[in-house]
Amino acid sequence: MTVEATTAAPALNTDRRLLIDGELVGAERTYPTSNPATGAVLGHAPDAGVAEAERAIAAARRAFDETTWATDPGFRADCLDQLYRALVENVEELRELTIAEAGAARLLTERAQVDAPLEIVKHYAELLRGYSFREELGELESRGAKHRRWVEKEAAGVVAAIIAYNYPNQLALAKLAPALAAGCTVVLKAAPDTPLITLALGELIANHTDIPAGVVNVLSSDDPEVGPLLTTHPDVDMVTFTGSTATGRRIMAAASETVKKVFLELGGKSAMVLLDDADFAMPAMMAAFMICSHAGQGCAITTRLVVPRAEHDEIVAAVAQNLANIKPGDPAHPHTYLGPLISERQRDKVHAMVQRAVADGATLVTGGEKVDPGWFYTPTLLTNVDPDSEIAQEEVFGPVLVVLPHDGDDDAVRIANNSIYGLAGAVYSADEERAVAVARRIRAGAFSVNGGLYFAPDTPFGGFKQSGIGREMGTAGLEEFLESKTFATVVP
Repeated sequence: MTVEATTAAPALNTDRRLLIDGELVGAERTYPTSNPATGAVLGHAPDAGVAEAERAIAAARRAFDETTWATDPGFRADCLDQLYRALVENVEELRELTIAEAGAARLLTERAQVDAPLEIVKHYAELLRGYSFREELGELESRGAKHRRWVEKEAAGVVAAIIAYNYPNQLALAKLAPALAAGCTVVLKAAPDTPLITLALGELIANHTDIPAGVVNVLSSDDPEVGPLLTTHPDVDMVTFTGSTATGRRIMAAASETVKKVFLELGGKSAMVLLDDADFAMPAMMAAFMICSHAGQGCAITTRLVVPRAEHDEIVAAVAQNLANIKPGDPAHPHTYLGPLISERQRDKVHAMVQRAVADGATLVTGGEKVDPGWFYTPTLLTNVDPDSEIAQEEVFGPVLVVLPHDGDDDAVRIANNSIYGLAGAVYSADEERAVAVARRIRAGAFSVNGGLYFAPDTPFGGFKQSGIGREMGTAGLEEFLESKTFATVVP
């Protein structure tokens, strides 16, 4: 099976620069970035090293300590408005770059990959204008005097923002927008696999906004020393990271040396639970389309389908039929839904996990095949899976779905909670009250009930357990980047 290009690739600007202290600059070295749909080199990104990272941190420190950025919310809101307009005006360039470098299907760029993330910036500009950074606590009588008390919220300081490759626009803007709204300064490090997209965001900031020099710095790097520097440098006050749980653990440990504030949005092994009174047709379709969304490269994707034992075979057949209708294809084509994995390395990892699962006794219902050229993988469905096995416990980050039977609501909850992760989930039932009751018992940060959409700029997103610490988006996302300071005066 092969995938053929069906559209002519548009001309892309792949000559991108780092943003350091308000200047767009190169680096002594570059490294290649590839188009995952073809495997061909797309361009070369500046390979920032320790020296560039040190300059970026120093610029962010100076901008926070010596300018009025942190104390002028009106100006910050105006700058976010400018950034939003620049993103909208340049959205087609971002779209084509995201298709080419991230392998995102064009259909998905019209939603979560490109268009929807822009609205995060608009949301925080609007939120900032109505947000109160001061809370009055009233008076307290003590030692024969009255004391007036209040709390003020201040920017956390210099933020190191490190993102993953799967949704580069979403992840960057979900960190940048609230951090800037809060008054922080930022060093944003692109994912090594998708540097050009993130550098393009930096260029828009430099060329189309009044954000002062040093407030935002954007790095691309394949240097293994740069990440650790950002997470340990004494001039960095906070680290916000999206990526694997394994890397998140290392970042948390590294940041502890200087007791930094840490936000982590990590892995997931989310469960879609079907109760015995559900109409199985809709969730069988949703399970198939979810696992193929961006080739399964999403931390909140429901990768475990937990179904009533009596209806197991019926549901498996329906999911398999839906998966059969989803074919890997050129992500640039307007009708493609399933694009490639980000790299050959990632595809090999996915394939090895599937092969080990089958060797351990799982049944391969469909899929499990590499598709060339590029790094495509067929939608894969596994049954007869041990709930404690690697394939049922570890994040695959590919289009691989496992089906697990349950024997009633209590058993379904037990299976769903049998994970170190707790990022998201879904439940289907004809009885909404019953579905919500089951969802409340599952330890996860977000839940879709009967297909409800929870992901939007105004809704907090984050996980329980080893899926992370803190929340992105919504008012909670802004407050991640704030510190509280308590004041008291004696009333005359």
